[in-house]
Amino acid sequence: MAINRKSRLVSGINVTPLVDVMLVLLIIFMVAAPMMKEGLPINLPQIEGKALPSETSDITTSIHKNGIIEINGTPVDESRLSLLLSQMKSEQNIENVYLQADKEVSYGYVVKILGEIRKAGLTKVGLVTQPPLITQKR
Repeated sequence: MAINRKSRLVSGINVTPLVDVMLVLLIIFMVAAPMMKEGLPINLPQIEGKALPSETSDITTSIHKNGIIEINGTPVDESRLSLLLSQMKSEQNIENVYLQADKEVSYGYVVKILGEIRKAGLTKVGLVTQPPLITQKR
């Protein structure tokens, strides 16, 4: 069996498939990244009012319908809520707290959390709502 001298083995690595796969993964992560930021959904009550500023250095406390409490998106145990808020108040010199609660959370539980916020020394509390849906008249 004679070896053809014109056909030689290529010892280099073809990186084109690697680049293709990496570009596809990059696109997938770019699409998926904003969805990962959302966290647990909160179904806010709808009322008319002024919108909350999008960029704020204040504290946002969330109460989900399953009872999970979050401070600025980080889950917090109810027993440590007052302590953490008072620490944040003293370290970051924060005066305002925005409280958003799912509309299915009981009023008594919202008031209890509001009491914990006031216990931390934060008295300027804003209740976050969702603007009502605009219905078109025909």
